[in-house]
Amino acid sequence: MATFEIRSWASTDGLRLAYRAYPGDAARLPVICLPGLTRNGRDFEDLAPHIAASGRRVLCPDLRGRGESDYARDPMTYQPPVYAQDLAGLLAAEKITRFIAIGTSLGGILTMALAAGQPGLVAGAVLNDIGPAIDPAGLARITDYVGQGRSYLTWMHAARGLRETMGDIYPDFSIEDWLRLAKRLMALGTGGRIAFDYDMKIAAPIEAAEQARDDAAAKARAEGSAPPPEADLWPLFAALTPVPLVVVHGATSDILSADTAAAMAQRHPDCTLVTLPRVGHAPTLDEPEARAAIDALLARLD
Repeated sequence: MATFEIRSWASTDGLRLAYRAYPGDAARLPVICLPGLTRNGRDFEDLAPHIAASGRRVLCPDLRGRGESDYARDPMTYQPPVYAQDLAGLLAAEKITRFIAIGTSLGGILTMALAAGQPGLVAGAVLNDIGPAIDPAGLARITDYVGQGRSYLTWMHAARGLRETMGDIYPDFSIEDWLRLAKRLMALGTGGRIAFDYDMKIAAPIEAAEQARDDAAAKARAEGSAPPPEADLWPLFAALTPVPLVVVHGATSDILSADTAAAMAQRHPDCTLVTLPRVGHAPTLDEPEARAAIDALLARLD
């Protein structure tokens, strides 16, 4: 099992941001694993050493407000443009000019944004259950639970709590799987209780955006005009056209629909689509089918 060290870099607004660094051959393309909205670098604690065992460097950052990274002084900085700016600092600190991205959910959006912002930066990508169109049902679910601040007395209570709320996402999980997931998502807090390992204020920009959409829609109705269009992320996805791509899709996902996943595979000239049965949002990337597709992608890139 490959070992890692926890390193840090500074954001432009003075935050200490942490990441797990797995050593490898500096001559090979490194892999950067980008987690989802409420998750952190521990999400890749099985995948990262698997990749590093082949001799490749792997970095697993905690975005601002998550895991070992500092919480932001201004919660409105919890937005993709700022995360992308933070990641530019990580690349500079590690002297990385080209890398392979593995992005789960929000991490996949950041992957597309980085590819669009600097052509040639991303040499290959894995988008884990995310695409240029997000299912409204899943977006509503995320808006509802982010920032709720639940906590638990013991790790077993935490595991059972996850099973109650996420059982439809991972219907085949054992209690050991739920315990493993709890320890990825949560941490022991100062009050002795186990809580989700992120700043509850990451919900602030989401709530502000939702209010702005509601206000714009109400204004459009009052004026008898069309509501404002949703953000179009397809141009960001197009930035990945020159590089090999794996799209991992949870068959029961409420974020990435089967239609969107199919459209991504159709539009991209070098896309491997992996649909995982009986998995929702988001796959762990420990599934054998997902792992095999990632290994095949990495084998093509050095």
